Amino acid sequence: MLTVSQVFELADRMADRRFRAMVLLTTFASLRWGEVTALRRSSIDLQTRTVRVREQLLELDNGEMRLGPLKSKAGRRTVSIPSVIVPVLVEHLAAYVDEAEDAFVFLGKRGAFLRGSNFRRESKWADALKEMGVQGLHFHDLRHTGNTLAVQSGASLADLKARMGARQRPGRTHLPARDP
Repeated sequence: MLTVSQVFELADRMADRRFRAMVLLTTFASLRWGEVTALRRSSIDLQTRTVRVREQLLELDNGEMRLGPLKSKAGRRTVSIPSVIVPVLVEHLAAYVDEAEDAFVFLGKRGAFLRGSNFRRESKWADALKEMGVQGLHFHDLRHTGNTLAVQSGASLADLKARMGARQRPGRTHLPARDP
């Protein structure tokens, strides 16, 4: 897990500025990789400070990239984002995203869907973590960091489940423990 200041430091250390907004939005909206890479310009409402999650991008075993439905009905959600990241999103949208409402927010350098391997290489993810003295952090851990920060700021279990897009399971009254 990262602290808030470490999240911003990591975002600032991305070798390609296109990924600064991606790190912040993934963390503070508790998004999965496939959700953040499927976001479109119309998914982000800077006035209400929300992001709407409606689809996910999947990389199939054969290498094909395909837009698809979310893991569950609960995954279809609107998540609030902190005002502190709005300027970064404004800058990103102006610099890197086509004006069309259906334009994808995070693409690779050549305008194609972003693959995890391309992100790690282009962002110099491992180098950024090493410079910070952080070991073993995976992109998905940004989602866990965001969830932890939400709990620390007073989010209820119901709020957290809604934010994460987690299915409500009968009889579940606690968060599952995370394996070490």
